[in-house]
Amino acid sequence: MAKLKVRNLSNHTVDRLEAQDDTVYWDRKLPGFGVRVYASGAKVYVVQARGPDGTRRVTLGRHGVLGAEEARRRGTLVIARIKAGQDPLPERTRARRIVGPTVAEVAARYMEEHVAVRCKPSTARIRRSVIGNHIVPRLGRLSLAAVERHHVIALHQRMAATPTQANIVVETLSQIFRKAETWGIVPEETDPCGSVVLYRKRRRERFLTDTEFERLGRVLDEALEIGGASWAAVAAIRLLLLTGCRRSEILSLRWDDVDLAAHELRLRDTKTGPRIVPLSPSAVKLLASLPRSAGKPWVIPGRGTGSHMRKLGYTWRLLRLRADLPDVRLHDLRHSFASRALALGETLPMIGKLLGHRRITSTVRYAHLARASVHEAAEQVADSIAADIL
Repeated sequence: MAKLKVRNLSNHTVDRLEAQDDTVYWDRKLPGFGVRVYASGAKVYVVQARGPDGTRRVTLGRHGVLGAEEARRRGTLVIARIKAGQDPLPERTRARRIVGPTVAEVAARYMEEHVAVRCKPSTARIRRSVIGNHIVPRLGRLSLAAVERHHVIALHQRMAATPTQANIVVETLSQIFRKAETWGIVPEETDPCGSVVLYRKRRRERFLTDTEFERLGRVLDEALEIGGASWAAVAAIRLLLLTGCRRSEILSLRWDDVDLAAHELRLRDTKTGPRIVPLSPSAVKLLASLPRSAGKPWVIPGRGTGSHMRKLGYTWRLLRLRADLPDVRLHDLRHSFASRALALGETLPMIGKLLGHRRITSTVRYAHLARASVHEAAEQVADSIAADIL
């Protein structure tokens, strides 16, 4: 092993450490606490202290699974136990003895008593997926009370290639722990997910330009004339463009929800609860032109299923390629509705009402577009004055 070195150990410092030979870097703040860096690049936190039975060195955990501050906290306790002549890692011994419902058992109860009763079908599908595909396969056999922070971090980092999904897994496991606390399965404040740093969410914003709106409109017309999309799919896309609604709100729309005389959609169940969507004359005209089938309450019916259309993604991918919009998602049509409203001078609070946002924070993402509109207006005014004075 190479010569031992002393450093102020933090996540940033440890990330940058390299060694040609196995090297231990000791912390300046906590004597006996360090990180062993292997030539392979692996880094493991260790502590070393002298007790009644001599010097002992204990491995705390791998860097990445364990953060520097958490390792220092554990190291402090382990050093104190070594000096007192006690078992340096009682948590491991205790974890092996923990009994009680397993993660799989509590997750099943969570799905049955909470998700099935209180969550929307779309949310239930997500929870069922992450529990069945990730949480239970990795942690299901453990007693829920035995799950520690390092288990959660390892699972989270294992899914680093799909950061959004990884975050949902941690959030779902945290909800399971909170419900288990209310059921008395585990003590309060024992959720190991709370201090796990989630991956940063990258909001993707894409807005159609005037030219792209026109190009998409021509493609929708052609799809009806020469084929390539059903009338129902084209109608759904046009309604998304004209209302700013979410895809699920349009696909599940019933004729009972449509009041053409009042120029309104009365949505009974949306992501933010019931809401009224005002209809423009163009949207009213489009809805009035759509066929209605006896016994079928859906505005956008499915193909011979007796239910509404479930999926629009495949048709949209074909149409967006024809319109040369390969990076535009269906949800971007909602963003584009907001973008056009801002360009026409609507305020952020009004945009929030049009989109059905419950909180203004959901609308703030469009603030930079509002600033852009103000800059554009200022340029137009200044150019008009400049033509007279310059």
